[in-house]
Amino acid sequence: MSENTPLIYVVDDDAGIRDSLAEYLGGQGYEVACADGGAALDALLEKARPALLVLDLMMPGEDGLSIARRLKGQAGAPPIIMLSAKGEDIDRIVGLEVGADDYLPKPFNPRELLARIRAVMRRGTATPAAADEPLRVFEFGPFTANLDARSLSRGDEEIELTSGEFSLLEIFVAHPNRALSRDWLMDQLRGFERDPFDRSIDVRVNRLRKKIEDDPANPRYIKTVWGQGYLFAPQGKA
Repeated sequence: MSENTPLIYVVDDDAGIRDSLAEYLGGQGYEVACADGGAALDALLEKARPALLVLDLMMPGEDGLSIARRLKGQAGAPPIIMLSAKGEDIDRIVGLEVGADDYLPKPFNPRELLARIRAVMRRGTATPAAADEPLRVFEFGPFTANLDARSLSRGDEEIELTSGEFSLLEIFVAHPNRALSRDWLMDQLRGFERDPFDRSIDVRVNRLRKKIEDDPANPRYIKTVWGQGYLFAPQGKA
């Protein structure tokens, strides 16, 4: 593999899933290493940091939620796509809460996982502006969002966002003062088929509110428009 080949770690206690994903993703141009749990993953992380982590939710010993929470508390944590068995909606929502960038219920089509891997990686890849192009910088309230560097700051303090949270903020910045439906937001973020009852967009909005709102229960910037969706008000009016 070349140095430019993205490295993906697959963490699952099911050897069949590990082997099939290693073969499939390897055939799609990725370098893949597998682990059967948290200890084996830690051994891999000591050698190299991956571009992305595919992480099973339910595993013996340290489960996926605990691993995600632990990794997201570290600097330079990789984006995470969490796998979960059908019927574990609450656990999937908790997975998003602790910082997973996306989730996929089992059983799944490997091609859908590939689409989500590519989408998450695109979110985390900034396209540098040309020398003669101004940086795309948007200011609202005390915040400055650098859309090219994919960074958000409040004064001198950098606000840490996951790739999914920043992508949501970027959509809001591009469509200020407009009510955006949950379905439309999900289409922009995911770009593939979704469950019509999927409420993970609400989880993502709540996570973003916690990072930019002084009082997330009474938001000034990301407002709920009942029956329509969400509205981004950069002027921050109460």
